[in-house]
Amino acid sequence: MSVQFLGQQIWSKPLRSLGYYISLFSLCLVLAVACGGDTQVATTPADRVAIGTTLRARTLDPADAYEIFPGILLYNLGDRLYTYAPGTTTLEPQLATAMPTVGDDGLTYTIPLREGVTLHDGSAFNADVMAFSIQRFMENGGRPAFLLSEKIETVEATGEYELTITLQQPFAAFTAMLTFWGVTPIAPDAYTIGDGQFKPEEFIGSGPYKLASFSSDVIKLDANPDYWGEAPSNNGIDIQIFTSPANLYNTFRSGGLDVAYQTLDPEQIAALEREADQGGWNVIEAGSTVVNYMSLNQKIAPFDDVNVRKAVAAMIDRNLINDRAFQGQAEPLYSLIPKSFDVHEPVFETAYGDGNYEQAKAFLEEAGITAANPLEFEIWYPTASTTRSVVANTLKEAIESNLSGLVTVQVSTAESATLWENVEKGVYPSVLSNWYPDYFDPDNFVQPFLSCNEGSEETLCEKGATQGNGSFYYSTKTNDLLAKQRAEQDESVRSDVFKDLQQVMVEDVPYIPLWQNKDYVFTASGVDGVAIEPNQQFLLWQINK
Repeated sequence: MSVQFLGQQIWSKPLRSLGYYISLFSLCLVLAVACGGDTQVATTPADRVAIGTTLRARTLDPADAYEIFPGILLYNLGDRLYTYAPGTTTLEPQLATAMPTVGDDGLTYTIPLREGVTLHDGSAFNADVMAFSIQRFMENGGRPAFLLSEKIETVEATGEYELTITLQQPFAAFTAMLTFWGVTPIAPDAYTIGDGQFKPEEFIGSGPYKLASFSSDVIKLDANPDYWGEAPSNNGIDIQIFTSPANLYNTFRSGGLDVAYQTLDPEQIAALEREADQGGWNVIEAGSTVVNYMSLNQKIAPFDDVNVRKAVAAMIDRNLINDRAFQGQAEPLYSLIPKSFDVHEPVFETAYGDGNYEQAKAFLEEAGITAANPLEFEIWYPTASTTRSVVANTLKEAIESNLSGLVTVQVSTAESATLWENVEKGVYPSVLSNWYPDYFDPDNFVQPFLSCNEGSEETLCEKGATQGNGSFYYSTKTNDLLAKQRAEQDESVRSDVFKDLQQVMVEDVPYIPLWQNKDYVFTASGVDGVAIEPNQQFLLWQINK
C-alpha cells in the first residue's frame, strides 16, 4: 500500500487493482532545482506548526483511506488498539490496556479496552464503538477493507470494555495489523455501515488532534483539549499542499515553512543537504520500508525459463541505479523483506551480486541464448514515474553495453491505470513496481508476493496475489511455508520460515529486488521533535518549536 507525505516518494501499489496513484517523483527530476513556479509563503501562528507537502488526501474516511498521506493524518487524528513505542518497533497497547489473549486454536483474540476515553464529539469510547468501527471498515467496501474482511470471522463486544475478535484462520501478524491507521474508533452516531457509505472530508475519532478544516489546498488539525493521553507539544498543525516540488522547495528555503516532507526531487534534496549549514535548516534522513522491484511474468517468454530469470538477476547493478537515478538517496536491496527486519537476508547479493555479467552469460547459455539466438525482453513502468524511467533506461544501457549482441532491452511505458490492469492480465514480460506495507511485519513482504489461491505448478497462478503482481508464480512448497509462518506464534520458528521463503525467492526468481527508499524531512531552525518512525509514520504531536 502506500502514501506519501513529505520528503519521500511513494508509488502506486500494484498488488491492488486500482493501486495507490501516488507519484514517486515529479517531472522536475531532470530540470533545475528551482524548476519554476511561484513561491508560496504560509502564515502560521507561533504556537502552530506549518508543514508543506505535494501530496493529496483523497479521503479521511478510515474505511476507505489506503494512501500514505491520509494514513499519516488518520494516525494523528485517531488512536488504534495497538501502536508502536515511539522510535521503536515494539508493539504496545494504546486503546487496549494489554496485549490480546489468544486462544489455543490461534483464532480468538480477547482484548481489554481503556476506560475514560472520549471521542471528538464528546461521546464515550467502549467495546461497542470499537466493534462498530471494525465492522464498518470491513463492510463498507473501501480500498483497505480486504485487510480485515479476509481474516476476521466475527467481532463483538463481550463486555463494556472487552472486545473479542474471531479469525477465519490463525494469523500470527494479526496484532501488528491492528496498528493499521484505518482500524481506529469513530463515532457511531456520525457514521453508517453500508456499501460505499463514506465521509471523505471529516473525521470524528479519539486522537490527539481534531480536524479543523479540510480542502485541496490546506488541511488544519487542532490539538484536542480533551485527549485522554499525553497532550501534543504544539497547538495545531497547518498543512499546505503545493502544486509542485519546486514550490515546496522554494517556500521552505525562503522560510515559509517549519517542515518540508514529501515529495522533493533528488536534485532538490541534494541541494538542501549541501546548503543546510548556510541556510540554517536541519536534514533528517531515515530508512523506509518501501521496496522497489522488478516483477517477472513466468507465463510468457522469455521469463518462463528460470535460467533467463536468474540471468537478469545477475545483470542488475543496484549501485549504478542508486547513483544514476537517486544520487545515492536510496539503498540497494537484495531481498523483498527490507533491512528494517531482523529476518532480512541479502540473498540476491550472495547468489547474483551486482552487474555480474559473466554469471549472466552462464545462465543465458543454459537457456539456449546465443549471439545467433539473442535474448530480447521488455521493461514496463507507469508513464508518470520519471524515476522508474531513469531506472529502466539505466538498466537498458548497462545491459546492452556489457552483453552486446546477446541481450536487447526494450523500455516501454503505459498510463498507470492501464498498466496495472494489464499486469493482472499477464500482458507484460517485466514491470518495475514498488510496495508500501500495510502493517509492520515481514509477512506483508512475502504473502502479497508469493501466495496464490488457485492454480498449479503447471498452469501457474490463476487467481491470487501473484497474478495481481504480474509474476503468476505458483509453488505448493511456498504456499505451505506461507501458511506455516502465518499460523506460528513462536517468533524464532517464524524467523526460520522467513529465511526459507527468501531462499525460495532467490531460487525461483519471480521478482528481483532493486532498491529501498530513504526518507527525508527538512526542518527550520528551532523546530524539534521531528522524526520518521520505523513503521514510516510521522508523529505530529511530538513536534515543537
